[in-house]
Amino acid sequence: MNNLIILPIIMPFIIGAVLILFAKNHQLQRVISGLAAVGMFVIAIYLAVTVYNKGIIVLDVGNWQAPFGIVLVADLLATLMVLLTSLLSLVCLFFAFQTITPQREQFYFYPFYFFLLVGVNGAFLTGDIFNLFVFFEVMLISSYALIVNGGTKYQLRESFKYVVINVFASALFVVAVGWLYSVTGTLNMAHLSERIAELEQTGVLTVIAMMFFVVFASKGALFPLYFWLPKSYFGPPAAISALFGGLLTKVGIYAILRTFTLIFYHEINYTHQLIMITIAGFTMLFGVLGAVSQFDFKRILSYHIISQVGYMVMGIGIFTPLAIAGAIYYIIHHMIVKTALFLFAGTVEQITGTTELKKMGGLLKTHPVLTWLFFISAISLAGIPPFSGFFSKFPIILAGFQEKAYIISGVALLVGLFTLFSMMKIVSYAFWGKPKHTEEQANRLIRQLLLPIVPLVALTIILGLAAEPVFQYSVQIADQIMDPSIYIESVLKE
Repeated sequence: MNNLIILPIIMPFIIGAVLILFAKNHQLQRVISGLAAVGMFVIAIYLAVTVYNKGIIVLDVGNWQAPFGIVLVADLLATLMVLLTSLLSLVCLFFAFQTITPQREQFYFYPFYFFLLVGVNGAFLTGDIFNLFVFFEVMLISSYALIVNGGTKYQLRESFKYVVINVFASALFVVAVGWLYSVTGTLNMAHLSERIAELEQTGVLTVIAMMFFVVFASKGALFPLYFWLPKSYFGPPAAISALFGGLLTKVGIYAILRTFTLIFYHEINYTHQLIMITIAGFTMLFGVLGAVSQFDFKRILSYHIISQVGYMVMGIGIFTPLAIAGAIYYIIHHMIVKTALFLFAGTVEQITGTTELKKMGGLLKTHPVLTWLFFISAISLAGIPPFSGFFSKFPIILAGFQEKAYIISGVALLVGLFTLFSMMKIVSYAFWGKPKHTEEQANRLIRQLLLPIVPLVALTIILGLAAEPVFQYSVQIADQIMDPSIYIESVLKE
């Protein structure tokens, strides 16, 4: 049973390697990729259900017992993230089948797609902080290849910022890992939690904690390290932008959530309630102001990634069970809705040939199903009931008021209003008014493009209407990760 944990890592690695052998046969690559993505989704469901019913599963790689060997750990949080990853990768892959051109496919699109999943799933499942760095690098190298796929001048220019900021962040990551090892003598996360509790989180360990926070903040596009994201995510095809927008920044947020509930939780007055909440407020505010100022479909969505991750960090910073549960709920909501919105942007671009809002109009008349599906996703992102956006924001803001964090709670409410305004701007320009597209564009059949998106829209409705069981699941995850002894005992078998 324990060997089940390694499947979300080893399976995409094998599939990616196999796909390299068929780089010239695009049809065969699609068949193999589609079957593999469906298989990974089934495995992720089975793993999540198994952990939910039987508890944390730990794999000691090579039978080297922790803390001396490498461990993979599947708890409720990790299996949730793997499940969401498999869902989003499946949806984006089937959208890519309809939109990725053969010119882009020939640059090893499918192999790098699966190698990216190796890094992402590995980051979620690893129980060793150095291997967290290793899986981050696997993910980043694959994302470099995907973000420049096609080699347009714009992609190459803007992805340079993405590469540079991540290279410096990775260097800082190695320094932080080395310094942490010199102080504690271990890199196993469970053992680190024990050692730091024994040593007490002194000034040196707080500095190390802040170094890790800077690293993860750069990956998660938090203030002031978010400048690389909007233009970098604008250049690639919609399928890649959707996968990145829904997934990659959440790996950074997951790393913050994992390390600052398991390892660095002893100085929460400084690390959480001062630094994180302050950064969260600026991230939300600057992100949404960037979205409001834009008149491009994909750029608005890209800036909203920034503002929305601020809510997640706000929940972690407040650091109560209610706030952490809200942050987890928000991660679920945002990964699903943001992916859907980017895919809608890609669908609209397929119809109109542009993402500039001022060149669009009247899609409601020619494509009503697309319009209403987008509208549901848009108001869900803005936090309008009865959809998932409202029920994921509510516990975070409520926890803020309960802990008398009135300023950050007020900022969160204000950002919600700006989010609604910017999403309605997309609706008014792109979907209302007189059609600005040609008759040929108006007759463009988009049923195949909408099929992968419909499950995501359905999920945001279900997550809202079934808010109570979803929130209870989030509370269970929060209770588990906020009690480090559960993780420690499972890994170290005390």
